[in-house]
Parts: sequence; C-alpha cells; structure tokens
Amino acid sequence: MKKIFYYILSIIFFLFISCDDGSEPYHRVPIEDDGEEDVVVDHKARAKEIYDIIYPIFNVNDGNGLFLESVPAQAGDPRYSYLWPYDATISAASVLTELGYDVNYEAMVDRFEKYFRVGAEGNNIGGYGSSTNGSVGGGTRFYDDNSIVGINLIDAYRITKKPIYLERAQRIVTFLKSGQDNILGGALWWNESEKNIIDNPNSNKPTCSNGYAIQFLLRYYEVATNETEKAEVLDLAKSLYKWLRDNLYDSYSGCYWNDKNVKGEINKTIWTYNTGVMMQNGLLLYKITKDQTYLDEAKRSANGSYDYFVRLRNGVLSFPDHDPWFSTKLLGAYIDMQPYYPAVEEYIEVFNNYINYAYENARMDNGLFYEDWTGIKQGRYYSLLMQSCVVETYGLLALYNETKNN
Repeated sequence: MKKIFYYILSIIFFLFISCDDGSEPYHRVPIEDDGEEDVVVDHKARAKEIYDIIYPIFNVNDGNGLFLESVPAQAGDPRYSYLWPYDATISAASVLTELGYDVNYEAMVDRFEKYFRVGAEGNNIGGYGSSTNGSVGGGTRFYDDNSIVGINLIDAYRITKKPIYLERAQRIVTFLKSGQDNILGGALWWNESEKNIIDNPNSNKPTCSNGYAIQFLLRYYEVATNETEKAEVLDLAKSLYKWLRDNLYDSYSGCYWNDKNVKGEINKTIWTYNTGVMMQNGLLLYKITKDQTYLDEAKRSANGSYDYFVRLRNGVLSFPDHDPWFSTKLLGAYIDMQPYYPAVEEYIEVFNNYINYAYENARMDNGLFYEDWTGIKQGRYYSLLMQSCVVETYGLLALYNETKNN
C-alpha cells in the first residue's frame, strides 16, 4: 500500500517543535511504494452514498426543492439556505450527473432562479442574491457568489447542451461589468452593497470575488460564440488577473492574500480556495493565449500551496482542518493542472488519503462528516456547505480516476 513518509524537521532542546495551528512540522518526500497492495476505494459510490445521506437531512420538504442552512438549526438561520451552500450542493450534483447518476440535476440548477434579484442598490441589472424567500432572491449580491453560480451554469450548459443556461450565465457577465470601478486601481469589491466604505471590514477587494470572476469569465469565453463579446470578456478577465498578481500575490509562498481594503491595507490571510482558483485561472489563460507565463505562475502556486497548507495533524497528512469547501476547490485546481503538470499527482494522492481518513474517522452517528477531517473536532458538522463539499470531493476524485484510467 502506498504511504506518505514523513519525519520531524527540527528538534530544539530535544523537544519536537509544533506549528502555530497545533500541527506537527514535517518534511515532504515523494510517495513511495512499500510493495503492499493498495486498498481500493470506490470514489464514485462514496460520492453518491454521502449525497444520499445529506439530501434527506437537509431537504426542506415543502415542495420548493430547497435546502436548510444547518441541521440542527443554528441561531439566525434563514428559512432556506443561503446561496453559497446551495451553490455547493449544485456543484456536487453536477459531478454526480457527470458520473452517470440521476439526481434531478436540471431541476436543481433551475432553482438558482429562486435567488435571482432583478435589481438592488439602485442597480437595475439582474444578479443573484445571497438569500431567498422560496420564490425570489433577497439579501446582498456578492460578486464571488454570482461568479460561482455562473460557473455552475456553464457546467449545466456543457452537460445538457441547453441554451437557457448560457443565457443565464450571460446575465452574470453583465452584472460583473456593472461592478467595476477604478478605486484601488480597478477590480471588484466583495459585494455591491459595501463599496468604498471606510472602516467597514467587508468593504474590500478580495481574491475570492476577483478570482472567481476571472474563472467564470474564462469559462464563459470558452463557450460563447460572439467574437466581440469574447474579446471583451477576455480583456476583463486578464485585467482582473493582473490586478490580483500586482496587489494580492505573495511571491514568498506562491499563494494569494485575502483582500485589499479601502485604505489600501492588505489582509494577508491565505486561504486554499483563493490560491486554487488563481491556479485554474493561470491554466485557463495559458490554454486560451498560449502564453507560457500563465502556466508557470500556476505551477508555482501549485507547489507553494502544497507546501503552505499541508501538515501532519492527528497522525494524518492533511490540508487545513477547517473550512473543507475551500480545500475542495484547491483539489479541483490540482486535478485541472494534472495533464499540464504531473507533479500535482502527489498532492492529489495526499488529498485522497485525507478524505478517506475522514470517511473512517471523522463522522457523526448519522453519517455526516465533521468539519475537521482529521477527526479531532466536530466543528460545523451541521452546515450544508461542509457536507456538500464531501460529495464534490469524492466526485472529483472519481472523475479524475476515470480520466487517468482511460
């Protein structure tokens, strides 16, 4: 069986030194084969198994086809989940559909429209709100949320070939364009309700909003047919990419900082998904433009993200032990990179071992996963977002294995 071998780097006064997050430092070495047979895991079956656990637990069952934010409910939960966890559930349904399962996928995608707002904040351009009353959208319209919806709509168009999904995605292009300004040198704010407000911590230009806007725009570019529109979309994506490289790229780690606020101050928190989406953006730009620089930047972030995030925690080599949806997005980036940079196969294997460890060691009695896949803390196990990403993770690994074996 293949195993990850590690050892402790530093000993001071004959004591092992621990990292700030409670993990143990380690030295990364290549995966070695000890001659034993691998344990075969059916990733496809596990994806559907977990989906079949979470669907009846979180389904509201009032005929709307929507989901609960948390089970058990938490203080302040809305009647129906916010857009972000619903979006995560659609991402999970998308990979299950690609794997050949019937999960009533189109109906689920169509329910995005229950979050749609025809206007907000004096802007009469439509976009998806952060909440729903079961019929129409409400709440703040976030640029990252809308871009992730757009990515799912592009997937729906690719899977079903139905033009309606491309038409709905086009509305998001228009919404993103409406959010541009020249403050801080360009780029998008986190949301349209909190722009340029001094001392408001939510008034910032983050990697998530701009990174996912880039990915959506490039994915839209790949399927759009109007050449003038394609050129405009590509120019916008490239300008946002340049802004992120100039403002929020950490050359030391190869990863990306979180945001720049109104005062121009940098929040240097580094999250897995921010680096993951920028890896994917570099790869997409390389595929579209053939500019090797973009691919080289993506490779640097692939290596940097692994070295920055992976630690030995509770005896398992793991990605961060919190916010697993973020790490699932990083896994997706590694999988996209693999045909162009085979070195990431090691990183994918570590992630595979990590989720399989969680399958055996980080579960509630009803089958839900802990937020912490190392099994130490239950965390926000009650969150739809935390559970949907487990399905997506197993689905991505199943599709990856199918591609490798064909």
